[in-house]
Amino acid sequence: MRKLTAVLLSSVLCFGILAGCTQNASAPGSQTSSASSANETTSSGPESSAAPGSSSQPSAFSGIPETAESIPQSGETIRLAGLKGPTTMGMAKLLADNDTGLSKNKYSFTMAGAADEIVAGLAKGELDAAAIPANLASVLYNNTEGKISLAAINTLGVLYIVETGDIIHSLEDLRGKTLYSTGQGTTPEFALNFVLQQNGIDPATDLNIEYKSEATEVAALMQAASGPAVALLPEPFVTTAKAKNEKLRTALSLTEEWERTGSGSALVTGVLVVRNDFLAEYEAAFQTFLEEYRASTEYINENPEEAALLIEGLGIAPAAVAEKAIPACNITYLAGAEMKEKVSGYLQALFEQNPKSVGGALPDDAFYYQS
Repeated sequence: MRKLTAVLLSSVLCFGILAGCTQNASAPGSQTSSASSANETTSSGPESSAAPGSSSQPSAFSGIPETAESIPQSGETIRLAGLKGPTTMGMAKLLADNDTGLSKNKYSFTMAGAADEIVAGLAKGELDAAAIPANLASVLYNNTEGKISLAAINTLGVLYIVETGDIIHSLEDLRGKTLYSTGQGTTPEFALNFVLQQNGIDPATDLNIEYKSEATEVAALMQAASGPAVALLPEPFVTTAKAKNEKLRTALSLTEEWERTGSGSALVTGVLVVRNDFLAEYEAAFQTFLEEYRASTEYINENPEEAALLIEGLGIAPAAVAEKAIPACNITYLAGAEMKEKVSGYLQALFEQNPKSVGGALPDDAFYYQS
């Protein structure tokens, strides 16, 4: 198990678009829901590779014993996790209902600050399902030899081209410009390159892309610019930056630009994955979870003011930021054939730029859970 976990962790790229950037927008000292606040520390006890229900060792991620009673049967506990960012926003209503006893299933939840925490939890059987970046799902599938499945898309693209002037109205307007961005060598760069190339623009020669280590650095450059400046930033950081810089405007949505390529795929930020061992034994409980999860995403989109308070309660972002950011975070629930078409095309685009970004190979059809 140690060897497997090490292999997985070595394959995890930088997913700052989901976690690191949103930490800058989080309310200081904010707390996770009661289902997760006690679960943010890991166990110092011995590691175990046993299947759920076969050990009395406490779960390092759920805070509940790994006994038969901890496995979901007729509303027992399902162990969930998500990153601190847009991919977890859609769970906020479900987790609030869980805390008040209104959910059909019972859930424990871990808010992870980094993807490697979720990787380890899934690899060791300490988590049952998780909201993670789409390409990490492919990496996990490849490196665990098919021990997880992709169940749904929960977040489409959250990347936006912003500017302090009024000169960028199409991708063509980026020619000859300097574009500040984060995420070099990771999914933001790959997504930007794909969209530019599909529009006949060479990212290496037709514009100057300056990559910075953090979104805060990009925002500072935009605020200090004496003339028009252009950048690529993710939500909800765009909303936070706009609040501090009245000159900043959203020029283009990379999600919309991807759709205009006519590839049939989509810019996919986050997905929901499930362990296949868990799914094989408790598919009915998982189906109930999917129903509750879908309802939760719909509530978030339809009730942004109330949803923002729930998102703040999870410690993802202050309510004022979350309410404005929700429409631009593209929170969704897509499953079945539509999910497969959009994700497979997205992974293909990443694979063509860097095979390691999807785990070295494109996942086969068994990767896609279609109930």
